[in-house]
Amino acid sequence: MKTNDKIRVAVFGYGNIGKAVEEAVSVTSDMTLAGIFHHDEMDRLEASRPDVVLLGVPSREAPATAERLLEKGFNTVDSFDIHTQIPAVYRRLDDAARAHNAVSILSAGWDPGSDSVVRALMEALVPQGLTYTDFGPGRSMGHTVAAKHIPGVRDALSMTIPLGTGIHRRMVYVEIEKGHTYDEVRDAILRDDYFAHDETHVIEVDSVKALNNVAHGVRLSRNGVSGTTHNQRIDFNMTINNPALTGQIMVATARAAMRLLERGQYGCYTMIQLAPVDMLEGGSEEWIKRLV
Repeated sequence: MKTNDKIRVAVFGYGNIGKAVEEAVSVTSDMTLAGIFHHDEMDRLEASRPDVVLLGVPSREAPATAERLLEKGFNTVDSFDIHTQIPAVYRRLDDAARAHNAVSILSAGWDPGSDSVVRALMEALVPQGLTYTDFGPGRSMGHTVAAKHIPGVRDALSMTIPLGTGIHRRMVYVEIEKGHTYDEVRDAILRDDYFAHDETHVIEVDSVKALNNVAHGVRLSRNGVSGTTHNQRIDFNMTINNPALTGQIMVATARAAMRLLERGQYGCYTMIQLAPVDMLEGGSEEWIKRLV
């Protein structure tokens, strides 16, 4: 990709995230949409040869899909959101990206993702202390997709309710398919790794669509010590449309991926490893003048 060319972005998978990525690309001046591709269209994707592929697949499918694309020489961005698995996936995708002179951006959502960057900055400002991340109340896309994939679930909505100090309640509303029982669906959801670590309530409803809302939010707070001074407190809050923010973050990190590629810095990166200015449209000097 030449410096003055637009970045050619492909969307692979077209659910809520894929649609949000498409919308975010449409309002940038340095990107163009190379196409929207589905799982069975790898040949068409290869013929298109976009600069970077943004994955709109379910989170659990993202690592294998990214690895497959990296092995074909594509650069990738995903919003993989299973926190406990990120270190292992990072090593896996880093090996694949380096082997094929490519760049992979892992977990480019808002949590993990932009919240991770905020937590890192909080740690730098207040090295000793505690950070709490309180989500919601709002719809969790990852948990909702996980619940929808449970056998016997026709449709589902998972709401995250903050209880404070990083503890959450999951309220899972489900429509149950004929031939399945509430008990078997509830038990399967409670065993799933997305839900097994939090207080989870499964509620059968007639219509999930009547309840659906993509609003979400988060509050990050850190209390601790800067140097030898105690009682330092930092708070960060946001209220968001969940898919829209995730799509925007993926587009911003796609820009960063291209800048890493231009510098020959192949491999896998999470958002805490990216320079913020690389995610912004335009040159560094104009952002230094505007923001510093």
